[in-house]
Parts: sequence; C-alpha cells; structure tokens
Amino acid sequence: MFFAWLIPGVRQARAQTEEVAMADGGTDPAVFTSSTLPSDPRLLATVTNAYLGTRVYRDIFHVNGVYNGAVGDTHRADVPSPVNVRINVLGENGLTETFTLNTRTGTFSHLLQLPGYTATHRIYAHHSLVHLLAFSITIKRLTTKGPPVTVQLQMQFTPQSRDLDLHKGQDFQGAQYIYGKTLIPEVEGAPQPTVHMIWTPVPQAVTLPGEEQERTWEFLTAVAESEEEVKRCFSEGTSLIAAGSLYSSHTQAWAALWKGCRVDIDGPLPLRQALYGCLYYLLSAIPPLDSPDFLFHGISPGGLSNGTQGEDYWGHVFWDQDTWVYPNILLFYPEAARAILKYRIRALGGALKNAQEQGYKGAKFPWESAATGQEVCPEEIYGTQEVHINGDVLLAFEQYYHATQDQKLFREEGAWDVVGMVAQYWCSRVVWSQEEQCYHIKGVMPPDEYHYSVDNSVYTNAVAQRSLNFAADVARDFQIPVPEEWQEVAKKVKVPFDGARNYHPEYDGYSPGKKVKQADVVLLGYPMMYPMSPEVRRNDLEMYEPVTELDGPAMTWSMFAVGWMELKEIQRAQSQLSKCFNNITEPFKIWVENSDGSGAVNFLTGMGGFLQAILFGYTGFRITKSSLNFDPICLDNISKLKVTGVSYLGSKLNFTLTKETVRIKVTKSSRDPQLSPLEAVLVASGQRIPLPEGQSVSFTTAAGWIQRASEEPF
Repeated sequence: MFFAWLIPGVRQARAQTEEVAMADGGTDPAVFTSSTLPSDPRLLATVTNAYLGTRVYRDIFHVNGVYNGAVGDTHRADVPSPVNVRINVLGENGLTETFTLNTRTGTFSHLLQLPGYTATHRIYAHHSLVHLLAFSITIKRLTTKGPPVTVQLQMQFTPQSRDLDLHKGQDFQGAQYIYGKTLIPEVEGAPQPTVHMIWTPVPQAVTLPGEEQERTWEFLTAVAESEEEVKRCFSEGTSLIAAGSLYSSHTQAWAALWKGCRVDIDGPLPLRQALYGCLYYLLSAIPPLDSPDFLFHGISPGGLSNGTQGEDYWGHVFWDQDTWVYPNILLFYPEAARAILKYRIRALGGALKNAQEQGYKGAKFPWESAATGQEVCPEEIYGTQEVHINGDVLLAFEQYYHATQDQKLFREEGAWDVVGMVAQYWCSRVVWSQEEQCYHIKGVMPPDEYHYSVDNSVYTNAVAQRSLNFAADVARDFQIPVPEEWQEVAKKVKVPFDGARNYHPEYDGYSPGKKVKQADVVLLGYPMMYPMSPEVRRNDLEMYEPVTELDGPAMTWSMFAVGWMELKEIQRAQSQLSKCFNNITEPFKIWVENSDGSGAVNFLTGMGGFLQAILFGYTGFRITKSSLNFDPICLDNISKLKVTGVSYLGSKLNFTLTKETVRIKVTKSSRDPQLSPLEAVLVASGQRIPLPEGQSVSFTTAAGWIQRASEEPF
C-alpha cells in the first residue's frame, strides 16, 4: 500500500558542485547541490533529528539512546531502514541528475530531469515529530498530456538486525510492523530497550497516468519504544499526509529553528557555506523546541546517523559534547543545552560507580558514555586516566548557570548533586606534595593523548580548580556551607608554569618541542579563561602551534584561531582558521575527524570548534559570573557579521558587528517582572547603554559586556 495525493500545480569526495541561484543572482550558502555523489558513502548527507538519524541511501538508522552490547562493545543498535530508497528510470535519454541538501528545510532531495518530465525524491527526519522518518516521490509532467511515466524505486530492505531480536507484528492501517529489544545489555541488569517500527511498504515502481500532470506518493516510517506510541505516531503522520501538511510541518519547524539561530557573514562563500553546514548538523542533533520532557541521550562525535559497531566511536558520548558542541547550543538555545545537562544528571549513578571502582569518592564521569553513565571505553587507560572529563562536564554546568540563572535545575533537578559529587571526586583524587607544598593530580592522560601516565596535566589541574571554585560559588548562592576541603584544594592545586620561559608546560616534565596530538594547553585561554597575561597567552600559542599534529583532530586549529583573535593578531588567526577547511568534504560539507580522511565522519566535534571560532572568536563572547562579554574582531575577508538569537538571562539579542560599529538589539526580554532590563557597558569609557526591547542600539566598535542594569560586573 502507498499513499498518493495529487499536488496542485573528503578530498576523495570532491564532487563537481552546481551552484544554486538565489533571487538576487547569487549563491545560496545554505543549499548544497551536486550532479554526483561522493565515492565514499560515509560522506553522504545525513537526515537526523533528536530521536532518529541516518545517512541517505544507507540500509540502517539509529535511535536515540538505543545501544546494544556489553561495556566496551556497546554501540548504537542498527535498525533496518525502510527509507533506503533510490529512484531511477529505465531506457531514457537526456537524463540529468541533481542531489541537494537544503539546510534551511532539513531535506535531502534527488532530482531526475528528462525531456518530458521530472521526478523528485525527497527524504527527511521530521524535526518536530521526531518519531517520524519520511520520503516522497513526485513525478511532474512538463506537458499537459503524454504517455504514462514510470519511476523505479530501488530498495534493499530486510527486516533483520544484528543488534535487535526482531519479531513481526500485525499490519497496522495497511503498513507493516516489527518490534524487538536489543540483544545484550550495556551492563549486567541494565535495561534492554525495545524498538517498535511501522512503515509504509514501498512498491518496485510508481507510475504517473497519461491523463495526470503531477502526482506525489508519500511514504512514512514511525519508530517508538512501545506499540501504543508507535501506532499513535504513525497515525498522526498519516493524518498530516492526508491533510497535505506533513512536509510543511517539518519545514516550518526548521524555519522556526533558524529564526532563532542565525550566523550571517558578508564574506567568502566557502566560509558562509561552512557556517550553514555546521549549524545544520548541530541543530539536527538537538531536541525540538518547546519539548522540555524529551528524554535526550547526548551527542556523540559522529551524531545519531553514525556509531554502528566498529565506526565513529560506537556512538559513545565524550567531552566532545560538553566542550566542543555544547557552547554553541547554549548561546542560542539554553533549553536544548539543559537537555544535554539532564543527560549527565541521569548518568550520575553510573559516574558514582566509576569513582568507587577506581578507588575514589564522589563521581567520575566516563570518558565514553552510553546509556548508563558507566565507563564503556573499550581501552581501560582512557577511562582511568582521561579524568579531565569531570571538569569538562562541570564547565558546561557552570556556563549554563551563569547564562541562565536557572536555579531550579540545580536546586530541584539534580544539577547540584553533580556539582557536589565532582568536587568530592577532585578532593579525593589529589595527593599532597610535601616537597612542593601543593596538591598534585598524578597518573593522568591530558587532552593531548600522545602522552599518558603524566603528573599534573596543566589543563586537567586547571579545570579541576575551576570545578571546585564553581562548586563553592553555587554552595554560597544556595547558602550551603562550603566544605573547607574544596577551598583548600582549589587554592593549592598545582597549575604548572615555567617562569623562565613564561609559558605553561603541558605537564610536569614536558620538554618544549615534544609533539602534541591536539589542542590542550591553548584551552586554558579559551574556553577556560584561566588568568594569564597577554604575553603568556602568546607564548603558549607560539610554543604549541608548531608542534601540534597538522593532520590531527579537526577542532584543534579553531582554538588556536580564537587565541590569536584574543590578541588581535588577524593574519595569524585567519591562517589557523583556514586549516579547518581541510576537514570539510564536498558536496555536503561533511567533516572528517582528521584531514587525511581518517577517524570519525560527520565530525560534530570539529564543527563545534569551528563555530566557536566564529561565535566566541570573532565576537569575543565570553560568559562570566555576571555578564556576557564581547570584544569584536573582523578578519580581513569579512566586512560584517550578524549573530541572530543570542540567549542571555532569558532575553534574546541580535548582534551586528563591523570594523566600525557594533549594533545590538534585544528582540525579546525576560518575562520575569522582578528582573531589571539589560544594558551594555563599554570597557574603555565605562559608558552604560540601555538596551530596551525592540530598539537597535549602535556604538563605535569596542569591547564591553551585557549585564542586568542594576548589577555591577565582577
């Protein structure tokens, strides 16, 4: 059965691209079009929402939070995909093909153009109705009448999975139904999720009769955790199809998303395309707007479309989520950032077990996390030594706390438990050095994974110190007694510094010139904002830039770029940012982890770092205890940057930045009547500029901050 409605009226993958013309004759940076597909199927576009994800033309998809396999073997469970369909026509001359990813609408399409008609295949993961995957086939005749037109639907679908014990259920509304649970729990006694799927059967071909000019066939797949829910979702989808509004409801959800989150640059087309691509793939991963009860299971380096057994880190969640992806989401959509934090809160029980098993108090978040919060890294050394993950997680909580002042999450929903347990862990993890009269953290692996079993990783120790200071701050806010141990360890933990060379060694015993895998010490300046002079910041950048692996993970160079932007070194910043483009593949702007094409694909971590270079580098945005700081810089190839939808303390702001002028507009103020409105304060002059809702305020480009009008900055 099918539904038919008559519609009125990687360098290896450098495919030839065709530009999409806009009304003004330019090229739409949000639409990626090609006449060919990449030779490497890993680099195909993805269609994903917060619950379902797949690569186009792939025979499997994944479901949010559904893993199979024990501990280090746990991976995203492969679910057979009924949307793995390719259209074709037989024996026709003059055929041209176009493949398009439209990031504005979250849609992938394949267009066949022939002398007498066109056939369009459109696929999408519905953004607001997240339990639905859908595709449609439209045949449109270019003349009033003609012979019947037949389009072949090539499909390789078998209702079987190596990860699920699938059973056939009774057909529902003419659609097919299977269900089954995962084969192996993550840890003994853990739940084994059940997947229920209903889908429209796909015929071998569809035919447009000779008397019709246009027809569309719609195909629907619904996925949920129960029979009742999957039937409800499928019925909702078919009702929308009958009303002709399934696809429009999806595009409207994307339009609303983009309305509150835009980054527009007057600059080179490749940069604009990269920004749209990165934002599309990150926004695809977050829960839909106005869905506070959605049970979110985190963001893995390759996203929900990837992570099957043996690829893309098995779909596990790392610091990539908290350090690299999360800050961009928080800046635009704090409610989605909150869902990420709630994933960590739910995983606290597993983190407590991890710490206990390693002989420490408090909570130790896993280096690799799946559903339970217990360590699922297949190699023990990372799980036991890459302990900076605890600080990375807490830094995300801190950024959220200062950007939103959402005390409910901390007082009532478990965030304070996370903060307190991480602080307790750090206090149990340090050892006192009688010789140096300070606390050491021994036997760790820093972010630079080329080195392990080192003592006093400067990043690890600094982020531990920050965790403890934040925990103490929150305790004071809530009038909870601050344990003396937290303050003592924060004050006396060693943060290595070489006074002779005036720079931060990566760890005790680091020798200048040693090869480094990825961004490590440079993270002290941003996102850590660790206090240091401009000279030390420069020395750190100059010390580590030449020894960092050139083909290493994609997020690295964006952090060097941010550092040079802080120092107003425009050419050096531009040079570092340009390296990121080595990791972007054509035609669909899929990122690869390493510039040689190896590692994870659809590498959201690299995209997140790149976006931070724009959103926190060009703008100078920094979230502090009492303000949102800004310090704009325009690179030579950019004349204007507009950031739409910045969220701060319940308000939404637009920033337009040029070399000469800063323009700020509060488009929505906090609805809390007890809170005073926002104002901008300029650093050099101390001038206070009110920011009334709905009015644009402009001033000469300068550093400053946004704060509540009645508050003084720290």
